[in-house]
Amino acid sequence: MTQKKISLLEALLPIGVLIVLLTLNVWYFDDTLAGSNQIALLLAATIGSIVAIRRGIEWETVSKKIVSTIGSAMPSMLILLLIGSLAGTWLISGVVPVMIYYGLDLIHPSIFLVTAVIVSAVISLATGSSWSTIATIGVALLGIGKALGFNDAIVAGAIISGAYFGDKLSPLSDTTNLAPAMAGTDLFTHIRYMIYTTVPSIVISLIIFLVIGLNMDFNTTQINIATTKEVIGASFNTSPVLFLVPVILLVIIVKKVPPIPSLMIGTLLGGLFAIIFQPHIIQDVAASAGSYAKSSYVAVMQALFGDVNLHTSDATVNELLSTSGMRGMLDTIWLILSAMVFGGVMEAGGLLLRITEPIIKYAKSTGGLVFSTATTCAFFNTTASDQYISIVVPGRMFKEAYKKQNLKPEVLSRTLEDSGTVTSVLIPWNTCGATQSRVLGVATIDYLPYCFFNIISPIMTVLFAVLKIKIRKIKG
Repeated sequence: MTQKKISLLEALLPIGVLIVLLTLNVWYFDDTLAGSNQIALLLAATIGSIVAIRRGIEWETVSKKIVSTIGSAMPSMLILLLIGSLAGTWLISGVVPVMIYYGLDLIHPSIFLVTAVIVSAVISLATGSSWSTIATIGVALLGIGKALGFNDAIVAGAIISGAYFGDKLSPLSDTTNLAPAMAGTDLFTHIRYMIYTTVPSIVISLIIFLVIGLNMDFNTTQINIATTKEVIGASFNTSPVLFLVPVILLVIIVKKVPPIPSLMIGTLLGGLFAIIFQPHIIQDVAASAGSYAKSSYVAVMQALFGDVNLHTSDATVNELLSTSGMRGMLDTIWLILSAMVFGGVMEAGGLLLRITEPIIKYAKSTGGLVFSTATTCAFFNTTASDQYISIVVPGRMFKEAYKKQNLKPEVLSRTLEDSGTVTSVLIPWNTCGATQSRVLGVATIDYLPYCFFNIISPIMTVLFAVLKIKIRKIKG
């Protein structure tokens, strides 16, 4: 069947429908992740399918693309399930409570946000994974922030800013390897060149977080800290030995063990330490009068797949001591599946490329080209809902345009990371945004204004290009 050329308006139609539906969802539903956003994505995908079929593309082609797009997101969904189970066993084992317990003594309230950024950055740089960092140390930092009286959204913004800084510069990160591969440069040239824009971005972010911290009122903080420590100490065995679990996991990740087996090992270690160190928690979760072996099995299984709500004498602390296991991740996985369907339809129908054609056409200057690349990366994060697609597709699209302007490939690779990797977490239905929102328990739209590093990075890369700072040219 002959494929017809579609107009820009037709290509934009599914996106327009999606925007309208998502806006209505925000107005009419309290929890848009519970299903309304998923249906919005599927309805928009339906419109996209109609446009694609009218263009002359067979449904079989569209459906195959949908399946392959979902397949590309499958590792992320498996990781998300394991993060849910890890949160469960790390709670009943006392790992997260112990990190909060000792963290309250070590971190001064006024510099807590700065500390959260730096700690998250260091762990993410060492592991190459923002997801693992946020799911482990990030959850503990969020608990510390609550005890200190900080708004959850601000703390989440600090954690995400640090985690994505480390992920962006780590040679172990998949996106840090992917961007230079797409642009045609080597890994360490790419990392060294990224430092020019990444360091100013994180410095500005740290200054903002420091100003916020220094202007907070901590009159009741000492009471909160004392109460939280007292309640955690009374509820858990707070032995420092429990720190072995996160340390072992970090070592495993640094040794380049893939994320899925790494998280599974961390999850099982949490269950084992719960059985050894927290017998009273095991009995409480199992709610069983049977043998300890039976209670251990029931409690660990419950932590892996379902709700765990530990009750103490303090309602605020109770908020820190609850997880939903794998079951708590199912809405997010449903959202990712729906987003992948939409992204697959838009890509199979050629609608994404049609929308980005004018952007490349009018990008004549270096500043215009970098701005166009950054905008396209953010566009693909919004429409294709996957950070890898936001790096791969723009990388392919703009590679020749950079060559024509005699720009070295690291200029493209840096722009892809500054714009594709870091903005993914700002989109509620993107795999990254959906995951971090669920893991931290903070809505994407709430933490977005405080992800200063993620917001500043694409602006910084465009600013450097417009001002022609450190823009490498091919010597001819």
